[in-house]
Amino acid sequence: MSPSPEGSPFGAGCSAIEDSLAGIADQPVGTAISEVPELSMLADGVEQAGLADRLNAAKDITVFAPNNEAFEAIPQERRDAVMKDRELLTRILSYHVVEGKKAPADLEDATLKTLQGRELTVKGSGDDLTINDAKVVCGNIPTANATVYVIDKVLMPQ
Repeated sequence: MSPSPEGSPFGAGCSAIEDSLAGIADQPVGTAISEVPELSMLADGVEQAGLADRLNAAKDITVFAPNNEAFEAIPQERRDAVMKDRELLTRILSYHVVEGKKAPADLEDATLKTLQGRELTVKGSGDDLTINDAKVVCGNIPTANATVYVIDKVLMPQ
Protein backbone atom coordinates (compact mmCIF):
# COMPACT_ATOMS: atom_id res chain seq x y z
CA MET A 1 0.00 0.00 0.00
CA SER A 2 1.78 3.14 -1.13
CA PRO A 3 -0.71 5.90 -1.88
CA SER A 4 0.50 9.46 -2.28
CA PRO A 5 1.21 11.09 1.11
CA GLU A 6 -0.85 14.18 0.27
CA GLY A 7 -4.13 12.50 -0.53
CA SER A 8 -4.39 9.15 1.18
CA PRO A 9 -3.27 7.47 4.36
CA PHE A 10 0.38 6.41 4.24
CA GLY A 11 2.83 4.36 6.26
CA ALA A 12 3.77 0.79 7.06
CA GLY A 13 1.22 0.63 9.89
CA CYS A 14 -1.75 1.37 7.63
CA SER A 15 -2.16 -2.24 6.56
CA ALA A 16 -3.05 -3.20 10.16
CA ILE A 17 -5.95 -0.73 10.22
CA GLU A 18 -6.98 -0.34 6.58
CA ASP A 19 -10.16 -2.40 7.10
CA SER A 20 -11.33 0.26 9.59
CA LEU A 21 -10.40 3.34 7.55
CA ALA A 22 -13.30 3.49 5.10
CA GLY A 23 -15.87 3.43 7.89
CA ILE A 24 -14.43 6.34 9.87
CA ALA A 25 -14.04 9.05 7.22
CA ASP A 26 -17.49 10.50 7.90
CA GLN A 27 -17.41 10.12 11.70
CA PRO A 28 -16.10 12.70 14.18
CA VAL A 29 -12.70 11.72 15.55
CA GLY A 30 -13.77 10.83 19.11
CA THR A 31 -16.13 8.22 17.67
CA ALA A 32 -13.83 7.24 14.79
CA ILE A 33 -10.93 6.11 17.00
CA SER A 34 -13.26 3.78 18.88
CA GLU A 35 -13.95 2.00 15.56
CA VAL A 36 -10.27 1.13 14.97
CA PRO A 37 -9.16 -1.99 16.88
CA GLU A 38 -5.49 -0.88 16.84
CA LEU A 39 -6.52 2.29 18.72
CA SER A 40 -8.72 0.62 21.36
CA MET A 41 -6.45 1.59 24.27
CA LEU A 42 -6.48 5.22 23.13
CA ALA A 43 -10.26 5.06 22.77
CA ASP A 44 -10.49 3.71 26.34
CA GLY A 45 -8.30 6.57 27.58
CA VAL A 46 -10.38 9.17 25.73
CA GLU A 47 -13.51 7.66 27.30
CA GLN A 48 -11.94 7.57 30.80
CA ALA A 49 -10.86 11.20 30.49
CA GLY A 50 -14.30 12.24 29.25
CA LEU A 51 -12.78 13.68 26.07
CA ALA A 52 -14.86 11.91 23.39
CA ASP A 53 -17.54 14.62 23.22
CA ARG A 54 -14.91 17.38 23.21
CA LEU A 55 -13.04 15.71 20.36
CA ASN A 56 -16.27 15.06 18.47
CA ALA A 57 -17.34 18.71 18.83
CA ALA A 58 -13.94 20.17 17.85
CA LYS A 59 -13.64 21.85 14.46
CA ASP A 60 -10.66 20.91 12.29
CA ILE A 61 -8.08 19.28 14.54
CA THR A 62 -5.19 16.89 14.09
CA VAL A 63 -4.83 13.94 16.45
CA PHE A 64 -1.56 12.08 16.97
CA ALA A 65 -3.03 8.73 18.03
CA PRO A 66 -0.79 6.28 19.89
CA ASN A 67 -1.54 2.71 18.80
CA ASN A 68 -2.06 -0.15 21.27
CA GLU A 69 1.63 -1.12 21.04
CA ALA A 70 2.52 2.40 22.23
CA PHE A 71 0.35 1.98 25.32
CA GLU A 72 1.63 -1.56 25.91
CA ALA A 73 5.20 -0.19 25.99
CA ILE A 74 4.30 1.67 29.20
CA PRO A 75 4.71 -0.58 32.25
CA GLN A 76 1.30 -1.95 33.33
CA GLU A 77 1.44 -0.38 36.82
CA ARG A 78 2.17 3.07 35.42
CA ARG A 79 -0.47 2.68 32.70
CA ASP A 80 -3.11 1.68 35.27
CA ALA A 81 -2.20 4.65 37.50
CA VAL A 82 -2.50 7.11 34.59
CA MET A 83 -5.84 5.63 33.47
CA LYS A 84 -7.22 6.17 37.00
CA ASP A 85 -5.98 9.78 37.23
CA ARG A 86 -8.47 11.66 35.05
CA GLU A 87 -6.63 14.99 35.28
CA LEU A 88 -3.26 13.50 34.29
CA LEU A 89 -4.88 11.40 31.56
CA THR A 90 -6.62 14.49 30.15
CA ARG A 91 -3.33 16.41 30.18
CA ILE A 92 -1.49 13.59 28.37
CA LEU A 93 -4.21 13.01 25.76
CA SER A 94 -4.69 16.76 25.11
CA TYR A 95 -0.95 16.84 24.34
CA HIS A 96 -1.72 14.62 21.32
CA VAL A 97 -4.12 17.13 19.69
CA VAL A 98 -3.39 20.30 17.71
CA GLU A 99 -5.69 22.78 15.98
CA GLY A 100 -6.21 22.56 12.23
CA LYS A 101 -6.40 19.57 9.91
CA LYS A 102 -2.70 19.13 9.13
CA ALA A 103 -1.64 17.61 5.82
CA PRO A 104 1.78 15.91 5.74
CA ALA A 105 3.28 19.01 4.08
CA ASP A 106 2.04 21.16 7.03
CA LEU A 107 3.99 18.97 9.42
CA GLU A 108 7.42 19.10 7.79
CA ASP A 109 9.92 20.26 10.42
CA ALA A 110 7.12 22.07 12.28
CA THR A 111 6.57 23.10 15.88
CA LEU A 112 2.93 22.68 16.84
CA LYS A 113 1.09 24.02 19.88
CA THR A 114 -1.11 21.36 21.47
CA LEU A 115 -4.52 21.75 23.11
CA GLN A 116 -2.70 20.91 26.34
CA GLY A 117 -0.63 24.10 25.89
CA ARG A 118 2.83 22.67 25.25
CA GLU A 119 4.56 22.19 21.91
CA LEU A 120 5.31 19.17 19.75
CA THR A 121 8.31 19.05 17.44
CA VAL A 122 7.88 17.38 14.07
CA LYS A 123 10.92 16.20 12.11
CA GLY A 124 11.06 14.77 8.62
CA SER A 125 8.85 15.04 5.57
CA GLY A 126 6.51 13.09 3.32
CA ASP A 127 5.77 9.70 4.80
CA ASP A 128 8.79 9.80 7.14
CA LEU A 129 7.59 11.90 10.06
CA THR A 130 8.53 11.86 13.74
CA ILE A 131 6.48 13.68 16.39
CA ASN A 132 8.85 14.36 19.32
CA ASP A 133 10.35 10.83 19.47
CA ALA A 134 7.31 8.95 18.12
CA LYS A 135 7.27 7.65 14.56
CA VAL A 136 4.18 8.07 12.41
CA VAL A 137 3.19 4.52 11.42
CA CYS A 138 0.04 5.49 9.50
CA GLY A 139 -0.68 9.11 8.70
CA ASN A 140 -3.12 11.42 6.97
CA ILE A 141 -6.25 9.47 7.99
CA PRO A 142 -9.36 11.60 7.42
CA THR A 143 -12.32 11.74 9.81
CA ALA A 144 -15.27 14.14 9.70
CA ASN A 145 -13.52 16.78 11.81
CA ALA A 146 -9.89 15.71 12.09
CA THR A 147 -6.82 14.28 10.45
CA VAL A 148 -5.32 11.38 12.38
CA TYR A 149 -1.70 10.26 12.47
CA VAL A 150 -1.16 6.92 14.23
CA ILE A 151 2.12 7.00 16.20
CA ASP A 152 4.20 4.31 17.90
CA LYS A 153 4.72 6.02 21.30
CA VAL A 154 2.60 7.81 23.86
CA LEU A 155 3.80 11.43 23.99
CA MET A 156 4.45 12.79 27.47
CA PRO A 157 4.22 16.55 28.07
CA GLN A 158 7.43 17.83 29.62
